[in-house]
Amino acid sequence: MFAAGSDNVEVAKMLRVHVRSVQRWRREWAERGKAGLVSKGPASLPKLSDELFVKLEAALALGAVAHGWPDERWTLARIRTLIGRMFHKSYTGPGVCLLLHRHGWSPQVPARRAVQRDDKAVATWVKETWSAVEPPRRRSAPGPSSPTRPGSR
Repeated sequence: MFAAGSDNVEVAKMLRVHVRSVQRWRREWAERGKAGLVSKGPASLPKLSDELFVKLEAALALGAVAHGWPDERWTLARIRTLIGRMFHKSYTGPGVCLLLHRHGWSPQVPARRAVQRDDKAVATWVKETWSAVEPPRRRSAPGPSSPTRPGSR
């Protein structure tokens, strides 16, 4: 694109980047040629290497109770705390989410219901108690066309 004489604004629109980036790239291209446009890699390395993430996965497989939590749920906050305890590295909640997603993990929701659940009792409660607690819905009768202008009622 640079050799063809394309304008910086055109290149920026085509690549969907800021014009300043194109200016920086054009300067590198003018000074060093194609070698100046070669990627220099990511801006920073991840805090947890692949080897450390394997250790984290093994710790997660042991379960949350094995690490001192009262139940087996792994939340982002708990995983963040575990990373801090094991590796002395700090992450934010979204940072933990990105880390897990980058390694193929996804949010999971339990598929099973509680063993103690009584579906008949729930249905009875919804019919009897909830109908008494829930306020009645508004009727679909026509209302005023403008609640702020009394003359339009």
